[in-house]
Amino acid sequence: MSTSGSRALLRTSGRCRAVVLAVVISVATTLAACGSEPDGGGSDPGFGTVSMHYSWIKDEDYAGQFYAEDKGYYEEADFDAVNGISGPGEGVAQLLSGKVQVAISDAAAVGSVIAEQDAKLKIIGATLQKNPLTIVSLEGAGIATPADLVGKRIGVRDADIDILRALLAANGLEEQKNDITIVPAEFDARPLVDGGLDGFVAELTDESIIFELAGHEVKDLPFADNGLPYVAQTYTVTDQYLAENRDLLEALLIAEIKGWTETFRNPGDEVVEVVTTHFEEAAGDSDGLEASFGELDPAKVERGLEVSQQLISTPETEKNGLLTISAERQQQTIDSLAAAGWEVSAEDLFDTSILDEIYAEHPELKAYRK
Repeated sequence: MSTSGSRALLRTSGRCRAVVLAVVISVATTLAACGSEPDGGGSDPGFGTVSMHYSWIKDEDYAGQFYAEDKGYYEEADFDAVNGISGPGEGVAQLLSGKVQVAISDAAAVGSVIAEQDAKLKIIGATLQKNPLTIVSLEGAGIATPADLVGKRIGVRDADIDILRALLAANGLEEQKNDITIVPAEFDARPLVDGGLDGFVAELTDESIIFELAGHEVKDLPFADNGLPYVAQTYTVTDQYLAENRDLLEALLIAEIKGWTETFRNPGDEVVEVVTTHFEEAAGDSDGLEASFGELDPAKVERGLEVSQQLISTPETEKNGLLTISAERQQQTIDSLAAAGWEVSAEDLFDTSILDEIYAEHPELKAYRK
């Protein structure tokens, strides 16, 4: 496995919920929404600068944001800049402390904090209609269905244990009955190759591809296709920021839709080049996480984009538009969280009214494919 590949195995999967749950929620109520300060003077001061927290490094997961910047869609939307801040982590803590205005997050991370700490957060859109979590295994492990997990050793990071248990519950399996053995594995999936594990909780867009490119016969058991179809890469804001900055968020989401549309309309090698350029710029900052990752593997980036598009584009988005979350998908997300023990209502978790308004006013934006 390449150096960049092995380093990519250290990915946090974007669910640092242990850190998130340590946030003192009361901080959020004492801070202003921390929206960007518009430029002084003039009849149209614009929206100034906003900060957006990414859950990971600046790789293919944020290709839409890169295009929004490069094509001038942020500028067109009247922003001075939209600063993408690399993770790791889902950005919930940063939202609640007022350090960022928007976080590219995850329904499980957001829903868990709402359920457990009554955090005032809303998901206003979602890039991934299906979350990318999977149990990846190699040929010979015999894991093709949830029933095949019985008797297996599954590696999982601390942050993903609750979701794995939810997957088991959704399929009538129980750790307590020794249906499977959960092995704390954190960021090291090598035991999957060495034989110490039968499967590993990973991402379809990341570790699964790394193993594939390393020449292994890979089998995936996607969570979204086996009882946990919750949305991911969600645009998340505080309730207060949403209430006070609807025009700003509408402008931002329009720019995001246009940026992600570019990823569907341009050749794959061009999108890879755009992603690589932004990664290298971030890696040039010695303080950034990207600086420790070496070079991106173009083959991995291209394959990651292909898999991501399968999670982004569905019959629902082709009908309703990118980033939208249908009522059915919202309920599936709520049911997925309930399986993990997080009781939250759709009204508490989602507010897609801005996207509804955008597509009502600009129906042409629905056509994201050529």
